[in-house]
Amino acid sequence: MKLFAIWSVLGVGVAFGVAAGQAPSPTPHNFTAQWITAAGAPGHNPVVLRLRKELTLAAVPAHFVVHVSADNQFLLMVNGKRIGFGPSVGDVQHWRYETYDLAPALHPGKNLIAATVWNLGDLAPIRQMSSRLGFVVDPDTATEKAIATNSSWMAKVDAGYNFPSKTPGLGDNYYVASPGEELDAASLDWQWSSSEDSSAGWQPAVTVGGAVTRGVHSESNSWLLVPDTLPAMEVSAAPAGKVVRSTGMAGAASFPSGSAEVPANSHVTLLLDRETLTTAFPTLTVSGGKGAKVNVTYAEALMDDAGNKGNRNEIAGKHIVGMMDELLPDGGEARAFTPLDWRTWRYMQIDVTTTAQPLRLDSLSLMFTAFPFEQRAKFASDDPGLTDIWNVGWRTARLCAHDAYMDTPYWERLQYVGDTRIQTLISYTNAGDDRLARQAIEAFHASLLPEGIGQSRYPSRHLQVIQNFSLLWIGMVHDFWYFRDDPKFVAAQLPGIRGELSYFRERRNADGLPALRDWWPFVDWATGFPGGDSPMLDGVSASGALFYLEALRNAAEMEAALGDAALAREDVVEAEHVRATVLAKFWSKDEGLIADTTELKHFSQQANALAVWLDVVPEAQQKDVVTRIFSATDSGFKLAAGQKPLPKEFSPASNYFRFYLAKALVHAGMADRYVETLAPWRTMLSVGLSTWAEQPEPTRSDSHAWSAHPNIDLLTTVAGIMPASPQFKTVVISPALGSLKHLSVSYPSPHGEILAEYTVSAEGTSAKVTLPAGVTGTLQWAGKSYLLAAGANAVTLPPLR
Repeated sequence: MKLFAIWSVLGVGVAFGVAAGQAPSPTPHNFTAQWITAAGAPGHNPVVLRLRKELTLAAVPAHFVVHVSADNQFLLMVNGKRIGFGPSVGDVQHWRYETYDLAPALHPGKNLIAATVWNLGDLAPIRQMSSRLGFVVDPDTATEKAIATNSSWMAKVDAGYNFPSKTPGLGDNYYVASPGEELDAASLDWQWSSSEDSSAGWQPAVTVGGAVTRGVHSESNSWLLVPDTLPAMEVSAAPAGKVVRSTGMAGAASFPSGSAEVPANSHVTLLLDRETLTTAFPTLTVSGGKGAKVNVTYAEALMDDAGNKGNRNEIAGKHIVGMMDELLPDGGEARAFTPLDWRTWRYMQIDVTTTAQPLRLDSLSLMFTAFPFEQRAKFASDDPGLTDIWNVGWRTARLCAHDAYMDTPYWERLQYVGDTRIQTLISYTNAGDDRLARQAIEAFHASLLPEGIGQSRYPSRHLQVIQNFSLLWIGMVHDFWYFRDDPKFVAAQLPGIRGELSYFRERRNADGLPALRDWWPFVDWATGFPGGDSPMLDGVSASGALFYLEALRNAAEMEAALGDAALAREDVVEAEHVRATVLAKFWSKDEGLIADTTELKHFSQQANALAVWLDVVPEAQQKDVVTRIFSATDSGFKLAAGQKPLPKEFSPASNYFRFYLAKALVHAGMADRYVETLAPWRTMLSVGLSTWAEQPEPTRSDSHAWSAHPNIDLLTTVAGIMPASPQFKTVVISPALGSLKHLSVSYPSPHGEILAEYTVSAEGTSAKVTLPAGVTGTLQWAGKSYLLAAGANAVTLPPLR
């Protein structure tokens, strides 16, 4: 059972401390209740419903388990106490339901079950798929049958909500997250979850079809229900920040730790800085102020008049631009406004315009929310800058993980394959947690189109396909196989992997390379890559062929161990053909690099990083290639005498693709230089970023999880801890300390904690490694291997030359 924290829900102060919570069923529940809505409520246009049911009990049973879902979302209350919200995102073929034991919130006599349900139609975040407005509660057994949703429930539309069709102030930037809300206190039902509610408008609910469990035959199947296997999202109190600038009001600095009064017939502005980005439910409580208007604007950063963010800590000469909620007080006391959906911000601006009645700002409170990851890994070194990178990376990863992974919690909230592959690895290495990763892998499997290719982001009601991301899903499954311990889960993905590869095989050209003329051939946001697309010739690029090569190798290895040995052999043969063809067709002898197309005119870090990592570039030339491509962006990589300068047409990698650039560095035997390559992250720290940006300045997004991959590499490259075989049954430890003199880490493998500590002196390096029971491995150092047994190991390593 999960305990939920204390927070304020719109119009109701709620303290919930009973042991009610999410208890996912191990097997799907067979639904029999009806989906319900309010009479006259639209099925697809934005609307908020209140629903309620009185339940009389002679005595409280030991358990009172119910299964709950809604389209789009619900907030469930019992006797004024918050039970939970959901459901987690899915598609209509896999519509999640939450399971709760209500017994701890019930009492003998009359009980009130109440819910807020909303469907935002086309204004909902793009990640939100939908059939139509609806709500369902189904009893687990006959004991709870009185709670089943049907016309015995009461329902009404809450007219206090409005949703603007556009989010102002964000310009042409791609924004597809939650819309702003307009909340009119005079029209809101403030007593919807109170047993003393006497407001008008309640009518018997109307049904919109029977609830159907996925796999059960029924003619009514708008939603095929599946259990939500994720835990409840974390909801915990967080600091609201402080006022750093105000106009039009004396005493503003007392807010939000104390109240502040806005005079009648005035306009005031308060700018609050949290110092770090957050994802949270804000609750602004006000009193009085009838006829006033309060605008609350949320932004990752402030901007100057030229639209530049600059140093995120500086506010002089800057203004706020961002998504906004509008609150219309009605003069009542302690009106607590909370948006339906959580918000993302570092800076919040509160603009108040009053009329004849002053408005008192009573309080501003926050309830942080995100997936309940726990950072079980530890990292400490003699370089404090690495600790800062580690901490900011973890914050970024947390804010971009909720009921699904998200590229950015502010702008899109979409689960993309390219981003998610990195995010799952952070989850494995930093948290030792694969719960959200399973959801992502299965979601991308469910996204497969009839022709075999998977969608690039899912769930999403706007279909988008990026061929290279489709291939990266195979890599994501392979990563899971190595870093976690569930071969049956991996084997279940093999049919989808075969379909993916069939799609690419059907589109091979005469050379046997995939010619990708459909959909979006995105590789990276980089100079020279218009629209993110690598240069192509007749649908073929080196990067696309190399992603295909990785997918073939990964599929071959999984098929050989878990699937079809004959298919594995076919994949191996084709992979070798692709490798040889890429080297023959894309290698420029004049430039000593892999070109992006067979015209041999344009070159990039992206193609060459992949070609080194995947051993297309011969081993003898890998260090030369890596040194040269890093020299384009990293000042520490200088060309030696005789090394050829880079061609004029050369594209650098973005923050995202430096994940693969680092793989090339390690593969070329240059891992000791990894710490040198973290200059872009040190630069982001120097301009006040509290989470990692989407790309180098100017950047749209200040919080993008694909840039958090140093949190993987600090453990897997610098500390050198990697699975040497699937399911992490054996380990290989290859520390790459660079200039570090001391490093200590803890790594949460699926079999237990791995500890590693390194101390460098003139005499050599002292290495202490502790492996979990049943896990063995090797320590690699200066070309030598040292056997590691389960338990404590101490090795004295010779100085590096």
